[in-house]
Amino acid sequence: MVSSDSLIAVVDDELPVRTMLGRVLRHADYRVATFASGEAFLDSLSTRVPGCAIVDVHMPGLSGFDVEFRLRATQLRIPLVFITASDDAALDRSAAAAGAICLLRKPFASDDLLSAVRIAFAYQGSGT
Repeated sequence: MVSSDSLIAVVDDELPVRTMLGRVLRHADYRVATFASGEAFLDSLSTRVPGCAIVDVHMPGLSGFDVEFRLRATQLRIPLVFITASDDAALDRSAAAAGAICLLRKPFASDDLLSAVRIAFAYQGSGT
């Protein structure tokens, strides 16, 4: 397994969201790999592990929380930034309980995304 500490995984079932997030992150000089499902993301981890992942909460198949649960079960410590279009306040508590760096609600500002990514990389670098 190759460690790709500076790589960001974007996991969202919507192509326009993956495209937009990839564009913003690449413009900020990050390397990006995009995935249309939680399953595809988890399958990719045998060859490369990203430094952080941006994961949609609501997707067909595995939800963002399912992805986090499976990561925890394998003891992979990848900082997660959850994204959602939902305004359900319970998601904030669920994301915090799952250990997410933060939960961003669509549409969110590029600056908020980049701030969350910086926090995720700082978290990953701290070894916690």
